[in-house]
Amino acid sequence: MIEFKSLSKNFGKVEVLKKLDLSIKKGERIALVGSNGAGKTTLIRCLLGEYVYTGSVLIDGKIPRDYRTDVLKHIGFVPQISPPLKIPVAQLVSFVANLCESEEQKIIDMIEQLGLDFEQIKAQPFVKLSGGQKQKILISIALGRDADILIMDEPAANLDPDARHIFFNILASKLKNSIMLISSHRLDEVAPLVNRVIEMDQGKIVLDDKVDDGGDMNTILTSVVGTRRDDPAFAKAIKHWGFSSENGTQWAGEIPGPDRLRFLGVLSRYAALITSIHLDEKKD
Repeated sequence: MIEFKSLSKNFGKVEVLKKLDLSIKKGERIALVGSNGAGKTTLIRCLLGEYVYTGSVLIDGKIPRDYRTDVLKHIGFVPQISPPLKIPVAQLVSFVANLCESEEQKIIDMIEQLGLDFEQIKAQPFVKLSGGQKQKILISIALGRDADILIMDEPAANLDPDARHIFFNILASKLKNSIMLISSHRLDEVAPLVNRVIEMDQGKIVLDDKVDDGGDMNTILTSVVGTRRDDPAFAKAIKHWGFSSENGTQWAGEIPGPDRLRFLGVLSRYAALITSIHLDEKKD
């Protein structure tokens, strides 16, 4: 259980959070949406005990800032911006596992599940990795242990479609036993993952709605997209999703079910070019 009561936060004379009240229960998967500057990241940082504020923040009755070590053991956090850590990947994994009293091998298994070869990258400084590699490691650190609360800030932004599908499957296994708070500036990016939407604007909650579950996150959709002509820009965009074509005008591939809105959003950029779209749920 997470509770915010009359939470306010100022940076100088700027009031970023304004007497915010919010309760979150186990099993709730929340999309925290709003434009840049709405207060989403500040809310998360208060929850993690990083900021001084007025009002109160409680996690299972404990104040995160006062019981930070104990509280953080139960939180998996994926930041939007990767920290500039210069230590090797293996050392980072070992440090986090010891700090959170979790099994190092579980984190390593998660890293490899997301498509990275741990043996190849373990000696590399974290800061030298690509954006996608950093994101996979941060996700693995957050999800590779038994966290009761998952806090993710644009968690799948740098993931390729295959890794996104694996990420969704991992989340699906944790739905009933945890709280998920997923921050994004676009609802379509996270809509299939959540059952509650909270929208923030100028430090206030302007919308708090229950929504239907997004369905089975393990679903795979087969898709065929037809175009009027062979277009290099479209080809580059759809190849990123693993699609292929024999003639440049008929493209076939598969997408994770939770990514359908995101995929359709990409296709919408080429509306004048597209002649047909077929999406079918893949049968076992």
